[in-house]
Amino acid sequence: MRKIAFFFTLLLALFVLTAPTTVLAQVSISVAFGPPPLPVYEQPICPGDGYIWTPGYWAWDDDDGDYYWVPGTWVLAPEVGYLWTPPWWGWSDGVFLFHEGYWGPHVGFYGGVVYGFGYFGVGFQGGRWDHDHFFYNRSVTNINVVNVHNVYNETVVNNNVTVNHVSYNGGPGGIEARPRSEDRIAEHDRHIAPVPLQSQHMQAARSNSDLRASANHGKPPVAATARPAEFRGGAVVAAKEAGGPYHAPANRGGSQPRSGNGSPAVHPNDLPKFQRPAPPNTGDTNRDQKYQQQQDKMFAKQEQERQKLQQKQNQEHQKMEGQNASQAQKQQMEQRHQQQTQQMQQKHVQQQQRVQQRQPPGKPR
Repeated sequence: MRKIAFFFTLLLALFVLTAPTTVLAQVSISVAFGPPPLPVYEQPICPGDGYIWTPGYWAWDDDDGDYYWVPGTWVLAPEVGYLWTPPWWGWSDGVFLFHEGYWGPHVGFYGGVVYGFGYFGVGFQGGRWDHDHFFYNRSVTNINVVNVHNVYNETVVNNNVTVNHVSYNGGPGGIEARPRSEDRIAEHDRHIAPVPLQSQHMQAARSNSDLRASANHGKPPVAATARPAEFRGGAVVAAKEAGGPYHAPANRGGSQPRSGNGSPAVHPNDLPKFQRPAPPNTGDTNRDQKYQQQQDKMFAKQEQERQKLQQKQNQEHQKMEGQNASQAQKQQMEQRHQQQTQQMQQKHVQQQQRVQQRQPPGKPR
C-alpha cells in the first residue's frame, strides 16, 4: 500500500509541477480506529526567510498496522505565494479517512483540526505573502528577527476554537467542522503535492520506531524539527506531553484489503473469493439450518455489492477512456476506486464478524 501511495504521490507531484492543471487533495487510506490526540510541543525557530510551517500529524503505516508521528517542520514554499494546507483525518461510513495535504495559493479545509502555530482550525494566521516575500506573524510563530526581518505582530483571538488536541474530524469525539465558502474556493485552485523533501521527511518518520504510537503512547520523542528529515541535533523538539490518553487496539492489523497475490486491491475483482466458515454442527438441525441461511444470505448480498461496484468502476473507466483523460486524472480515478473497494471490504468483514459471533457452538466430541 505505502509503495503505491508513494508512487502516486511522486507522479502527481511531477505532473503538477509541469502543468497548470488543478489537482485536488485525495483520500489515500482509511483505518478502522482513530489517531491519537495531537501531542503538546513547542515550535522550533524558523531557519530562514521563505520557510512555511507545516504542522506535525499522525500518519498510518499499513504494513505495521500502527499510527506514527510525522514531526512538524519548516519547509520552503515550492512557489512564491503558495501556502500549505495540512493533511487531516475524517470519519466517514465507519472508518477514518486520511486526506493528503497540499500547496496552493489559499489554505483549504483541513478538518477544523487545531494544529496550532497559525493553524487554528480554519485558514492560516501564521503569516502572509506580500509580493515575493513572506511575512511572519510573531505572535503565533517562533521567529528570530536576526535571521528573518519580514515580521509583524497581529494578535489572534480564537473565541470559537476549543483546544482539546483532537486530531480528527467527525465521528465519536471528533471535531464538528464543515468546509466554509472560502475552503470551497480553495478546492479549485492549482495545487502542488508535497515536495520531495516532505516525502523524505515522512519516510524518515515511518522508519523511526520511536515515532510509532504503540511505542510512544502519543508523546513522540521527536515532535518537531527545524528542517525536514533532520531528527537529531539541537533543533529537534520533543513533545512535552501527550495530548490525551491513547490505547491502541490490541489487534490493530493492517487496514488495506489485499488481492489474491498479496498486492493492494484496487477493484472488487482484485479481491480474493469469500472464505466461508465450516457449516455449524450443534446437533440442532433447525438451529444449524437457520444460521446457514443467514450466512448464505449475507454472502449473496456481499457478492452482489461487489459486482455492482465493479460495474460502476468499469463504466468510469470507459468514460475516462472516451474523454482522452490525462495520466494524472486516471491516477486520481484509481485512487478513488481503491478507496471505494477498501471501504466496501471493511464493511463486509465487519458484517461477517457480526454473523460469526452469532454462530452456535459446535457439538461436543
